[in-house]
Amino acid sequence: MLVDSHCHLNFPELVQNMDQVLDTMRSNEVGHALCVSVTLDKFPEVLAIAEQHPNIYASVGVHPDYEDIQEPTVEELVRLANHPRVVAIGETGLDYFRLTGDLEWQRHRFRTHIRAAKATGKPLIIHTRNAAEDTLRLMQEEGAAEVGGVMHCFTESWEVAQAAIEMGFYISFSGIVTFKNAQSLKDVAQKVPLDKILVETDSPYLAPIPFRGKTNQPAYVRHVAEEVARLRDVPLQQFMETTTANFFKLFKHAQPCKSLS
Repeated sequence: MLVDSHCHLNFPELVQNMDQVLDTMRSNEVGHALCVSVTLDKFPEVLAIAEQHPNIYASVGVHPDYEDIQEPTVEELVRLANHPRVVAIGETGLDYFRLTGDLEWQRHRFRTHIRAAKATGKPLIIHTRNAAEDTLRLMQEEGAAEVGGVMHCFTESWEVAQAAIEMGFYISFSGIVTFKNAQSLKDVAQKVPLDKILVETDSPYLAPIPFRGKTNQPAYVRHVAEEVARLRDVPLQQFMETTTANFFKLFKHAQPCKSLS
């Protein structure tokens, strides 16, 4: 079965239809999902979903887009990550697209997350947009390679992917790779080593073809998998098995669950 390596099940569009979301996952052979934290105040919602459903995991972190919110400390992230359902630190990283001006606070927050990941031994979920050079630089300066992680919703160049892979990071493709105008990303998807690929939805956002423009959900990760498998001329079943194995190799605190309830 497939794994949706990055979604936001606590967001209103999905949490109010949780039973249906889980049923649709099952019917599309999506066995597990990682529900990703974006703010500390909403982290209890993320954790509650993971506690209620054995095939859903949680992360803890603060997204770089949120400026005027509770700032995380290494100590707090470590404390919150000390829970068996929390398998990763993030999402974290840098975003120079939505925000401008002096963004040193973003870089400080990113460093905090890397240090927390190293303290917990749990991998990083990294968001980068219009900030690849600084993202890679901070990863190198802070020793992110010690814990590894995933470059989520990847949209950067092959050179950026290579640099991240060299630090032990996986490359995760979202519904964007199914878009007709995403040829450069399709090219990257053909080059990343198969044992370094993950797939995700980033739901409720970025629904793949044929659902583009609609609310995304974890079940739709199947369409991402189908497209990347097609691009690589790999049998879908093999691709599903490999990316699922990749997920559990990276997120080693996540235990596979046979139940899809």
